[in-house]
Amino acid sequence: MKDTHAIGGLRHAGQGRSPPHGRGQTHPKDQAGPSSVIVVDEPSRPLLVCFSHLRWSFVWQRPQHLLSRAARHFDVLFIEEPVFEPVEISLLRVEAVAPGITVAVPVLAQSQSYAADQVQARLIREFLHERSHPKRVFWYYTPAALGISGDFDRNLTVYDNMDELSAFRGASPDLVAQEAELLTQADLVFTGGRSLYEAKRGAHPSIHCFPSSVDAAHFARAREAGPDPDDQAAIPHPRIGFFGVIDERLDRELLAATASLRPDWHFVMIGPVVKIEPESLPHRENIHWLGPKPYGALPDYLRHWDLGLMPFALNEATRFISPTKTPEFLAAGLRVISTPIVDVLRDYGEAGLVAIAETPASVALSIEALHAEPPEAWRERVDRHLAHNSWDRTWDAMHALLREGLRQDEAPLLLVHTPTPA
Repeated sequence: MKDTHAIGGLRHAGQGRSPPHGRGQTHPKDQAGPSSVIVVDEPSRPLLVCFSHLRWSFVWQRPQHLLSRAARHFDVLFIEEPVFEPVEISLLRVEAVAPGITVAVPVLAQSQSYAADQVQARLIREFLHERSHPKRVFWYYTPAALGISGDFDRNLTVYDNMDELSAFRGASPDLVAQEAELLTQADLVFTGGRSLYEAKRGAHPSIHCFPSSVDAAHFARAREAGPDPDDQAAIPHPRIGFFGVIDERLDRELLAATASLRPDWHFVMIGPVVKIEPESLPHRENIHWLGPKPYGALPDYLRHWDLGLMPFALNEATRFISPTKTPEFLAAGLRVISTPIVDVLRDYGEAGLVAIAETPASVALSIEALHAEPPEAWRERVDRHLAHNSWDRTWDAMHALLREGLRQDEAPLLLVHTPTPA
């Protein structure tokens, strides 16, 4: 479909990190043919368009934490990966999920699977053209989205590199090249942890480390008294729990062996199972798979656990992770044992806030030691550490960088309309 209009003052993606066009300018591609220039009253809020490989309704994690705060300042459009359904005409399914946040899902006709990128690009372009905003920010979680948006106009491009997606199971072999291209287009790059920052810091002139943060007040509810959820109430103590996505990053052999060493301990596992077969999960009388739970209900489960466990496998998929659940366990007042994930070890293990163990025997010894220790002094140190760690602080720092990047001229928004030939 022909691009019938563009927003003046926006930078065309192909220009990389060069300065935006000046006040009221149009792109060369907009100057050909008959056109009319319409001055539009400038809306009060810019638009932030997020391209995500994660569903908004999936596990509540970094994208939701940050973009729910971004909605204080931006109209947020969260574009998910497509779904294929038996529809005659492809469409964009749009839903307002919170004040200032709209989720858009491309729903593609199965007959158009061969042209998925082109169809998505058309649907999104049409949707964006129906809306006018003074500024437009593109915020990427997946470099793969360049295939549907790389030539769209925007004022600022942000790459929030929360994970090394190319190392995950089932990742497209094109991701490495797509990320290299995204790094040439991005104005700002954020990383989700220290190890990822160190690996990427030479790849971009404006890269910033923003490790996983925490909503401490939310998880501190686990320190208060409350009823045990029905599906957990019958599980004996001591309970050692995990919550999060259950995929190839979970060391299933370590969990099974530790559970076999101590059949009197009960391991409570919360979260969706993705990218691995459920049949591959270890099944023991003392391992309890409770499935996914809403973010709001997590403190209700955690308050009835004795310890936390992060049994991550040590593989390419976990090499650069900075687990959000680490500070969440701590805010809940739960001492936790983790395998030696680099960012966990450096940010929490060396400070004595998280126990580090790698083998079933060492995990069992750590559980025994922590279970026998009174937690009061440890919680005081945790609270001092978390006092400087919050999603609000992280967003404020990111927002300051966005404001600086958007601090250009304040011209009225110009729409340049080129009629489609009959």
